[in-house]
Amino acid sequence: MSLDRANIAFEVNGAAISVNVPPLRRLSSVLRDDLRLTGTKVGCDAGDCGACTVLVDGDPVCACLMSAASAAETAITTVEGLAKGRLSALQASFLAHGAAQCGICTPALLVAATALLDKKPNPTETEVQDALGGILCRCTGYRKIIAAVMDAGRFEPSTDGAAPHPPAGTFSPHSDGEKGEAPTPAPPSPRSSRAEGKGEGQHQHQRLDRDLDLRMPVSGGAVGSSPIRLDGIPKVTGGDKFGGDSFPADALAVLVVRSPHYHASFAFGDLEGWTKAHPGIAGVFTAADIPGKNCFGVIGPFADQPALAEGFARLRGEAVALVAGEREAILDLDLSDFPVRWTELPHLLQPCEAQASGAKLIHDNRPANLLTSGFVEHGDPEAALAGATVTVSGAIDTSYVEHAYIEPEAGYAYLDGDTLVVVACTQAPYMDRDDTAKVLGLAADKVRIVPTATGGGFGSKLDVSLQPLIGLVALKTGRPAALAYTRSESMMSTTKRHPSEMKATIGADADGHVTGMIFAGDFNTGAYASWGPTVANRVPVHACGPYATPNYRAEGRAIHTHGPISGAFRGFGVPQATIMQETLYDELASKLGMDRLDFRLKNCLRNGSETVTGQRLDSGVGIAECLESLRPHWARANADADTFNVTNINKKRGVGIASCWYGCGNTSLPNPSTIRVGISPSGDIVLHQGAVDIGQGSNTVITQICADALGLPLEKFRLRGADTAITPDAGKTSASRQTFVTGKAAEKAGRALREKILRFANVSEEASLQLDGSAIVIREGDAARRIELAALDVDADGFVFRAEETYDPPTLPLDAKGQGKPYAVYGYGAQIAELEVDLKLGTVKLIKITAAHDVGKAINPLLVEGQIEGGIAQGIGMALMEEYIPGRTENLHDYLIPTIGDVPPIETILIEVPDPEGPFGAKGLGEHVLIPTAPAILNAIRHATGVLVTKVPATPTRVRAAVRDKEARR
Repeated sequence: MSLDRANIAFEVNGAAISVNVPPLRRLSSVLRDDLRLTGTKVGCDAGDCGACTVLVDGDPVCACLMSAASAAETAITTVEGLAKGRLSALQASFLAHGAAQCGICTPALLVAATALLDKKPNPTETEVQDALGGILCRCTGYRKIIAAVMDAGRFEPSTDGAAPHPPAGTFSPHSDGEKGEAPTPAPPSPRSSRAEGKGEGQHQHQRLDRDLDLRMPVSGGAVGSSPIRLDGIPKVTGGDKFGGDSFPADALAVLVVRSPHYHASFAFGDLEGWTKAHPGIAGVFTAADIPGKNCFGVIGPFADQPALAEGFARLRGEAVALVAGEREAILDLDLSDFPVRWTELPHLLQPCEAQASGAKLIHDNRPANLLTSGFVEHGDPEAALAGATVTVSGAIDTSYVEHAYIEPEAGYAYLDGDTLVVVACTQAPYMDRDDTAKVLGLAADKVRIVPTATGGGFGSKLDVSLQPLIGLVALKTGRPAALAYTRSESMMSTTKRHPSEMKATIGADADGHVTGMIFAGDFNTGAYASWGPTVANRVPVHACGPYATPNYRAEGRAIHTHGPISGAFRGFGVPQATIMQETLYDELASKLGMDRLDFRLKNCLRNGSETVTGQRLDSGVGIAECLESLRPHWARANADADTFNVTNINKKRGVGIASCWYGCGNTSLPNPSTIRVGISPSGDIVLHQGAVDIGQGSNTVITQICADALGLPLEKFRLRGADTAITPDAGKTSASRQTFVTGKAAEKAGRALREKILRFANVSEEASLQLDGSAIVIREGDAARRIELAALDVDADGFVFRAEETYDPPTLPLDAKGQGKPYAVYGYGAQIAELEVDLKLGTVKLIKITAAHDVGKAINPLLVEGQIEGGIAQGIGMALMEEYIPGRTENLHDYLIPTIGDVPPIETILIEVPDPEGPFGAKGLGEHVLIPTAPAILNAIRHATGVLVTKVPATPTRVRAAVRDKEARR
């Protein structure tokens, strides 16, 4: 035995275990790498995120902070130990409440909550928050997690101890593309079929007061129901495999050498000599080793980012070299002696610096460091403002916001014959394939992207990160290559929300009708293009909000700096622009002496309205319904604030409101999705579903749509998940497009398959379908026909009936003045924020958020609510605490995101104004829900204090400074 290793014995999930490992190795690493218990996740290796929480002798512990030696002779429980023959009551409650979205934090939450319930079977909300406060979740908004823990007792097994039958049709997408089967454990049946609030202030859902249905809907009843998510069971058992969970045992580990400077030239020393001096290192690879075009980007004409920098780096954290070696050698490797010499160069971090006369060009082909700009003009805004009864003007700046998904980028690559296979977390497998192929000089069909479960994305995992890097190592060495980013390198090297500097003027007539608006925004797009062009073009379309604005001009500019790359983040710049517009709307209402809600209702878009791009909205406009639904909540909230403020001096309550609209899908660009569905000889309905589910529920929602379009039960469906070798291209998971665009393709495919079967049987469209084992029974009136599937010919994919359909939303290009039809479908929403401000400290305490969102048709209401709550939580972070500062906040300790105690009760109101273009009338939702939150909070702070914070986030320091400035002006 090596002197640096020791035999360490402990108990894991009831079994005696002995490992021979270095005594100081992290317990998280031992569990994951040595025992393959990958349900224990790693998000930071610093105890900040809590994703690695396990029970040690019954107490929750961050396994990344405990050494293997410290765990000796203890009893450890991981998430894999919670299900013993069937799911625990808590796991069943998580499924029923929709408390697991992407699932990366779910194991830790389950383990910690199990410890709580062992001691307190009926905990209060405060006790749940205290017990889970050290575990971060970026998807759910925590409210369903709290409800699931408090409600777990309802899911205890029946008194006879009988395990219920597994829910039919549950499945998980597997990386090999094969159908997933329902595992043996199954949720116990709830003792009661109704969800009840617990305690004062408990989150009340208008749509949660329903049966907690663990069954699959019957034929024709999938759309509008809330079965447990079809990929839910692996999320609560720890069975889901994320990017870092299935590295091959023989894979080379890869490290990335990154620039420590914002801007620097560099040169390598003796790489070969350094490699020979470090046993176990298989090779060092630089840009000189890249066989293809060392350039990638999500928007072809703007592609400008090298996979490995050549000669100089444009941003802190940019990759310049790769070191590949045996796992143990890499674990012990110190890169401080790596042979690279840096020469730091002047850098530009602010758009004003980059735009200054004589500023150094960051890209030679982009004069004045302007990446691109977007422009929309309608009518004569100057004349309208000159003639307005009332005008208001303002300026607001917003900060970098980090995506802070709990799963850092991770994956591995290997050669399968002459095909490079990359298995990694992603939001865009086909885009990854094309960029990786270009960089590595391969034909696109010689690269296969197999998405793993993705532990949050929110836009940043649209860009390739490690895919070409591990692909390069696999190509050069012939061995599998694996890489998992550390938290710090993920935060320093991946994309952020664009910081913005915005100004606007809006005018209204004496009746309170908006007459004109002018908006200008500069967006810091960082060193490379990424999604900067999308932000620049989407912002001018949306900066007016969901309101009729007859005279309008808006420009959005994406400007290069040496700062972090700004890319896609839930809203593509619209959340920033909405802060500007909605805070000015409050000022207009005040000057006009109008109620703020009434002012918005007077000006909101309605059926027949014309947008600022000249697009006529004939139907499906639901913003008025959203605002009207908030009216009783608005009256109650303002009355409560008035009562509170009469008797309190140092603390004041405020109420804010804000609205949103958002175009679903790409802006005036092709945006197709393709879905394939077929029936096998055994009677399985196999859905090739290439839309990556990053927690939003597309696996479930798209299958529900297809099931009802086909007219067969959801339980009969089996999924072949996203895989560029197996599934057609369903487009990227972004721009709130999957429910609408891929859902529409699924609807078309389901209907086409149904039509083929009916034609085969020579019956009318009114006939019904039923699967009876390996036969289809077709009923028309009193007549019935039975088709034995096993007797039919099988095609190359193993189908006896099949259909494949593509849907591309009908849009039109924007002309030079931004006139056209940029989106086929828009979603709408409005939110009320209630809060309390401590005038002495500047702290803000959220009391409640009420959110009304028009989703067209709620395909799965429970998942819709989860999206709303999760988006609001991110909006809270943007409004009050999240500010990424390069070089200072590259961890989850210094960069603050909302915890379970920061998200107040959220009341959700689902509005369903169907859009004829959407599947069953549905619209997108994912991004819409974040957009109104920050401006509603800022308006509420102003209502409480009389001051508007013009630099976001509204931290206590900024709130207090604004209050002091107001006091000094008295």
